[in-house]
Amino acid sequence: MENNKSLPQKLSSLPFRKIAPNIITTLALCAGITSMRYAITEHWSRAILCIFIAAFFDLLDGRVARMLKGSTKFGAELDSLSDFVSFGVAPAILMYQWTLSSLPKFGWFFCLLFAACMAMRLARFNTMLEDEPQPTYWQNFFVGVPAPAAASLGILPIMLSFEYPEAAFLRSDWFCSIFMCVVAILMVSRIPTISTKHMKIPTYMILPLLVVVVLFATMIISQPWLVLSISTSIYALTIPVGIIFFLKAKRASRKI
Repeated sequence: MENNKSLPQKLSSLPFRKIAPNIITTLALCAGITSMRYAITEHWSRAILCIFIAAFFDLLDGRVARMLKGSTKFGAELDSLSDFVSFGVAPAILMYQWTLSSLPKFGWFFCLLFAACMAMRLARFNTMLEDEPQPTYWQNFFVGVPAPAAASLGILPIMLSFEYPEAAFLRSDWFCSIFMCVVAILMVSRIPTISTKHMKIPTYMILPLLVVVVLFATMIISQPWLVLSISTSIYALTIPVGIIFFLKAKRASRKI
């Protein structure tokens, strides 16, 4: 009888604030799975759109969880699984269907490499949460390229091909294989990349920033693939910039 009393009781209900982030994460998972369906049927633009929808929901669920104080272990596990499917498996299948299936024997290998590196990156991220806190100079940086950004980089050749169909090299199986291999390595590397989680915006920059957001929204409606391609390319250029800022922050912390 004493053993039975020590067992945890089942919950009869949960507050909505605990469930809301999981609903958003599930929507991200559904978008990732739907992307694979469109990739199989060769609806390339729809497949890419679903990956970006998953990225939007992935950005949203963490904010909602922190705002509502609804973070749970179940939600964290679901989020990792959703990220693996949406940003690891979906881009790999999309690239395989788009061009890498024409590369004998090796095409699927690079797709597997991309998905496996995504899984290892997410596993490392989860274990780092349980480790001792990182030094303060790490708070503005990720370790390696984060999952949504890696997915966007992985499918960049497809987006560029929409705007520049005459550039045959974008659909070259060897070019895409090497490209995906580089992105996979960046995911699992320890290269510091810029994070905006703790970034603070000066008050005098808020209005100009809103204007930029309006311009971005207007342009993405009229030229979605060009804008997304440029945005992804700009992010790639910030990787070496992030390394420079990280080294400066590390040196500054040692002087304190």
